[in-house]
Amino acid sequence: MTDQGRSPVRHRMRFTRQVQLLVTALVIALVLAAFVLFAVILRRNLVHQYERQALSVAQATAATPGLGDDVAADRQPTVQRDARAVQTATGALFVVVTDRRGIRLAHPNPHEIGRRVSTDPSGPLSGRSVANLEVGTLGLSARGKVPLRNSAGTIVGEVSVGFDASDITERMLRLLGQAAIFLALALAAGLVGTALIGRLLKQKTRGIEPEQLAELVREREAVLHGVREGVIGFDAAGRVTTVNSAARTLLGPDLMPGMPVQESPLPQRVRQVIRTGEATNELAVAGERMLVFSYRRVLNGDEDLGGVVSMRDRTDLQALVSELDSIRTMTDSLRAQRHEYANRMHTLTGLLAGGHTDDALEYLRGIHEVDSVAEDQRDDSIASATIRAFMAAKTAAAAERRVGLRLSPTSYLPMKLKTPVETVTVLGNLVDNAITAAAGGARPGVVEVDLLADGADLLIFVADSGPGIPAERADFIFTQGVSEHGTGHGFGLATARQVAASLGGNVWLVSAANPGSELPGAVLAARLPGILGAEQDRRAATGPDQPDQPDQPDQPDPQGGRR
Repeated sequence: MTDQGRSPVRHRMRFTRQVQLLVTALVIALVLAAFVLFAVILRRNLVHQYERQALSVAQATAATPGLGDDVAADRQPTVQRDARAVQTATGALFVVVTDRRGIRLAHPNPHEIGRRVSTDPSGPLSGRSVANLEVGTLGLSARGKVPLRNSAGTIVGEVSVGFDASDITERMLRLLGQAAIFLALALAAGLVGTALIGRLLKQKTRGIEPEQLAELVREREAVLHGVREGVIGFDAAGRVTTVNSAARTLLGPDLMPGMPVQESPLPQRVRQVIRTGEATNELAVAGERMLVFSYRRVLNGDEDLGGVVSMRDRTDLQALVSELDSIRTMTDSLRAQRHEYANRMHTLTGLLAGGHTDDALEYLRGIHEVDSVAEDQRDDSIASATIRAFMAAKTAAAAERRVGLRLSPTSYLPMKLKTPVETVTVLGNLVDNAITAAAGGARPGVVEVDLLADGADLLIFVADSGPGIPAERADFIFTQGVSEHGTGHGFGLATARQVAASLGGNVWLVSAANPGSELPGAVLAARLPGILGAEQDRRAATGPDQPDQPDQPDQPDPQGGRR
């Protein structure tokens, strides 16, 4: 493009330079205004001072003994001599004495003697003292005029004393020169301060212009409140600086800018990561929500500017995973039953094919008796087909790890479940944790589950034969990511507690270890309130092989669970 084709580019003055020039102009204007105001006040005070001085000299001259009588007797030479003496002694511009008619009897210029005064003498001749700045035959002067009285007290004339106005100007200029030095120093200090303000402003704004700052703020607000993820910013001192609306939705309205991180309602796992370092796709529980969060520190060169946490809600996904896990458990149970019945059929086929009819009948009778006894026992203790199917599947899975899973003889659950998915989620995580612990202890491992109905509440106790929980870890077993099995573990107990809390219940540690007992490992317990239905005959209601059906269709709970 040619030079003619280029549009002219206007280079705007930088904001810091504009501020410096504006402040400099303001400082100069203030200094000049102060100087002018000082000069005006100084001149006024000097004029007043000289007027009072002239009046004082005039009053002293009028009080000279015999001067009034000399004026009354028209003894002009004597009056002139006395006036000249006063003028010489005081340095006045003039000392003028007149008679009652205003005719001069004393004057610095002898040619003016015998003439009437050039200014109005009516004030002093009427008995009043006058002080002012007037122009006379000797020019502009500060004057003081007083009445002159004889020994009898009668006004016989006036005494007028004046000081040259040039003396006032000379003294004012001398004082203004001294003041100018002080004001020049003040101006220099103001200019230095202006330069420092400009430098500080540039440092604080990092050289960004105001319109750029405004645009950054608009973009920041648009980005923060336009994303679905919660975003929380922190400064280098560990204080919350930024919270978007999504973060308040996830963590509650109590999270406000300005509060320290350790006093904020952030989940414990998030606060721990902020203290220790960066993290990506970590899990944390906030109330009834399962959150996935990442944390990044923000650096400008070597300067630590703080950090940013971004988080998203994984509660629905976690609930779906729990439901799939429950379905997988039931599927495993059905697969185990199919495998068992297939083995039985193969056995019967072999006996019948070999002609061993009596042995086949005896085998069938044994199967019928075992199933009848087992079914009767199950009906008496556990009425929930969902729980039975779950225990059957987990028993098979535990056996593969050389761990025996058993139901406590004291278990009693004569009611069906209203929320089977949530119940299996809590029970499954407790049992899985216990199986893992028992597999790491003495072989063979044992896990015992005790299920008790307390009205409409379900109490769950799970004990294992593992090594127990170390005392230093007992307070952290329900914290996400805390596990002895490495990365990717440490979420089962936290999930169980979260689901229990969504039902209004809880999961807690009864004992960390029970050395010397049959099951020396840890004992965990859970209470799930209001999840049991009315007691009834399970066979009549659902059939022996039917899973539990809730009294009412599952409906979403406002708190995120199912009711």
